[in-house]
Amino acid sequence: MKDVHFDTSTVHAGGHNNVKSVSKVKPIYQTSAFSFSNLDDLEDYFRGKNDFLYTRVNNPNQDDFARGVAQLEKAPAGVVTSSGISAILVGILSVAQSGDHIVACEDLYGGTYQLLSDDLKSFGIETSFVSFNDVNEIEKNIRPNTKLLYSESVTNPLLRVEDLGALVRLAKKHGLTTMIDNTFATPFVLQPYTQGVDLVVHSATKYLNGHSDVTAGVVVGSENLIARAKSKMAHLGCNLGPFDAWLASRGLKTLSVRMERHLANAKALAGELKGTKGIKKVYYPEFVSEKGNGAIVTIELDESSDVHTFFKSLDWIHIVPTLAGVETTVSYPLGTSHRSLPAEMCETLGINKNVIRISVGIENEEDIIEAFKTAAQKALGL
Repeated sequence: MKDVHFDTSTVHAGGHNNVKSVSKVKPIYQTSAFSFSNLDDLEDYFRGKNDFLYTRVNNPNQDDFARGVAQLEKAPAGVVTSSGISAILVGILSVAQSGDHIVACEDLYGGTYQLLSDDLKSFGIETSFVSFNDVNEIEKNIRPNTKLLYSESVTNPLLRVEDLGALVRLAKKHGLTTMIDNTFATPFVLQPYTQGVDLVVHSATKYLNGHSDVTAGVVVGSENLIARAKSKMAHLGCNLGPFDAWLASRGLKTLSVRMERHLANAKALAGELKGTKGIKKVYYPEFVSEKGNGAIVTIELDESSDVHTFFKSLDWIHIVPTLAGVETTVSYPLGTSHRSLPAEMCETLGINKNVIRISVGIENEEDIIEAFKTAAQKALGL
C-alpha cells in the first residue's frame, strides 16, 4: 500500500494476510461481501469460476454447514437459512407457486401449521391438512394442482412415526414432490432422502447445532431443487450469518456422540415413566430405525395430577419453548409450540392441558428419571 493519509491508513491497517499455513478448523468469514482485484475476476463469479460474492447469497461458513448436513443425509446438495421455518419456506417455494396446492399431515409442529395455513395464502398457495395414518385419506385430498406432500419423520409433539415408504410411493404415483421435516429424528437415526424423499428439512436450531445458542435451518435434496431453494433464500433474505453457520458446523461435529447419549437416556426415561402413578400416557416411538427412537418423550398427566405443580417441582429442569440442547428441558405444547392451532384441532390430536413434551438431555440417566418421578409425585400431592 502506497503512502496515504493517516485516516486512510486506519481503515486499511493490517491489510489481507497471505497465510500459507492451513487452519485446522474452518475460519469464520465474518464479512458481508467479497472483494475482487479487477472486473475480470468479478465476471468470473458469474461464470462460476469464483465461489463467493455477497454473504446474503453465499459464504464459506454457510456452504460448509450445508455441505455437512447434506453429506449426513446422503443428499447431493443443501442450503442453510436463518431458521427452521425459513428453511421450510424456501423448500416449499422451490416446488410450489401461486395457484398450487399442498397436502400436509394434520399433526404438525404449530409454527409449520401456521405457515402453511395462514402465511402461504398470501403467496396464493393452499394447504389441506389430513390424517397421514391413512394413505387413502391422503390420496382423496390430492387435486390436479397439488404439488407437494409434507410431513415430519417423527411428529411434534405426539411422536407419530411417518410411513415414508408409503408416502413416497403415493407421491410417485401422482407425480408429486415429498418434503419431510427430519428435526426430531436427525440423520443419526433416519435419512429420509435415502428412502426416496425429495426434500429433507431441519430446524438446525435443535439437534444439528445442539447447544441452544444458534437459530438456523437447512434443507437438503437434489441439486435441481436446492438450486431453486438457494435462489429463494437469497431473494427473500433468509440467509444465515457466518458466525452462526460456523457455530452450527462446530455443533455438527459432535452430533453422533450427543445423539447416542440422548437416545439412551430417552429410552430409559420412557421405560421408567410408563406405569408411574399420575402419568396417564407416555408417548415414545416403538421403532424409528435400528439406531434408536429419538430423544423426545411426551407424557400426559392424568386428571388427578396438577400440571402447574408438576412444572414447579422439576427442580433443575427448566421450561423452554424449544428442544434438543444438551440440557434436559420441558415444554408445554398447548401454551407454546401448538398455541396457534385451532382448539378443535388440538382436541382432535390429543394435545390437551396435561400434555408435556420432554427433551431428554445428556445428563446422568438416574438424575433425569428421579427428577420426573419426584415431580409426578408432587403433582399428585404426595
